[in-house]
Amino acid sequence: MPSDVKPRRHYDSSRRRAQAAQTQQEVIEAARVLFLAHGYGQTTVGAIAEAAGVSVETIYKAFGGKPGIVRAVVSKGLEGSGPVPAERRSDEMQAVERDARAVIRNWTRLGTEVAPRTAPIVLVIRAAAGMDPEMAGLLAEVDESRMRRMEENARTLSERGAFREGITLEEARDILWSISSPELYELLVLRRGWSADRFAAFQADQIIAALLPPETPLSD
Repeated sequence: MPSDVKPRRHYDSSRRRAQAAQTQQEVIEAARVLFLAHGYGQTTVGAIAEAAGVSVETIYKAFGGKPGIVRAVVSKGLEGSGPVPAERRSDEMQAVERDARAVIRNWTRLGTEVAPRTAPIVLVIRAAAGMDPEMAGLLAEVDESRMRRMEENARTLSERGAFREGITLEEARDILWSISSPELYELLVLRRGWSADRFAAFQADQIIAALLPPETPLSD
């Protein structure tokens, strides 16, 4: 006899995951806009939820609260634009590009893709850090993460013998860390109105002058 029992429908969770990811991105973008407009202290989870069109409960489940949202905004900014995260593109570029000057100029171009997405929010974190221990901890975390990345970049140059005589790995790391700082971006781009291209070229010129030997002039 034919069975009246219907076969179980296979549950496809991919659509639900995609919707959740889209919701998280909408929350991150809404939070970024509000944090930049009003600062950390004046921006509430309720305001973020309203701007993103979600419930407060949804935000707490996804991010754990306001500090988690800020961390997510920074992480999203570090990806840059496009489908491939900026850090991965940097690693892939370094694997094939052997000229140290070209590597550095590619670094600074990628940096100016990321900086508009990260530097302003890091400055918001810095402003809040004096009054909020969680933001102070997050600021230290962001600084340390950038320091580690700059040490990796410095090691790439060091292992290729690119440094001029007397430059140590630690000194190179500190120079890269300083020149890539959100504070320098704030001074020259946000306050003085430099273009991204001008800022990237300036950064590259400073790094090359500080770390690499002079180019050998072409003979006549």
